[in-house]
Amino acid sequence: MKNELASPVQTSAILKKYGLRAKKRLGQNFLIDKNILHKIVDYANIGRDDFVLEIGPGIGTMTQLLAQKAAEVAAVEIDDRMVEVMKETLDGYQNVRVIHGDFLQLDLTELMRSYKKEGHRKYHIVGNLPYYISTPILWRLIENREQADTILIMLQKEVARRITAEPGGKEYGSLSIAVQYYMETEILEEISHNAFLPTPEVDSALMRLAPRKEPVVKVKDEKLFFELIRCSFAQRRKTIFNNLKNSRVLGDKDNWDIRMILTESNIDRQRRAETISIEEFGILADHTVDLLTN
Repeated sequence: MKNELASPVQTSAILKKYGLRAKKRLGQNFLIDKNILHKIVDYANIGRDDFVLEIGPGIGTMTQLLAQKAAEVAAVEIDDRMVEVMKETLDGYQNVRVIHGDFLQLDLTELMRSYKKEGHRKYHIVGNLPYYISTPILWRLIENREQADTILIMLQKEVARRITAEPGGKEYGSLSIAVQYYMETEILEEISHNAFLPTPEVDSALMRLAPRKEPVVKVKDEKLFFELIRCSFAQRRKTIFNNLKNSRVLGDKDNWDIRMILTESNIDRQRRAETISIEEFGILADHTVDLLTN
């Protein structure tokens, strides 16, 4: 088995050998902490018959350990330079397929189907998400949530805290609701910026996302539900009433109508969106549907 790459010396040596530097525009930061690396793979809880899709393998640091645990690994890498590096670092790992491409353009349904086998098999998605594009990747994962049993991702700590935030704090917002609506969320570890090369300016967090069998609340119109949430958080310092009366959803309705649906939803019109739970937004959305369709 090859030497593990998760160290400053090993990572620097590989990059130097190929005359490479991390591309800032691709958000490349390579994990160099062996303890963190092993924790991540342990958290993934990968079985010998499982399939793993890795987002952004870089030089193959985590890919090596994933391949030792799983039946098959597909590693999606956008940087052609890293694809060349992995020809060396993953040499001998017969169960790894490196896919050169943009994860956001990948047909996940088709990819997962190509790895389907008879009998029970778990599908994991693991990745160290570039900060600059973490939210679009997150939405892509949500859209394709039925394709995976578990999702384990590293992303900027502040974003992870926003995702897992509860009502009542400044971190709670439309992102919190959108992800929690479809996923069970958990921060497993907060990871120092010193665990990466080059060293980013901010810390990271390791998150587990588990797709829900059903959304956390059942609403009559999902599209309107999310539009209502976006409107409610449009100006965080304003009350829910003021945001709604200036919104695309309810802006053409009388103030009385807006007061009515808030009263029917048992939401004080002086509250701010950051204090309103997902369940309350679900009730509000259903009363809004009734108002708009009557």
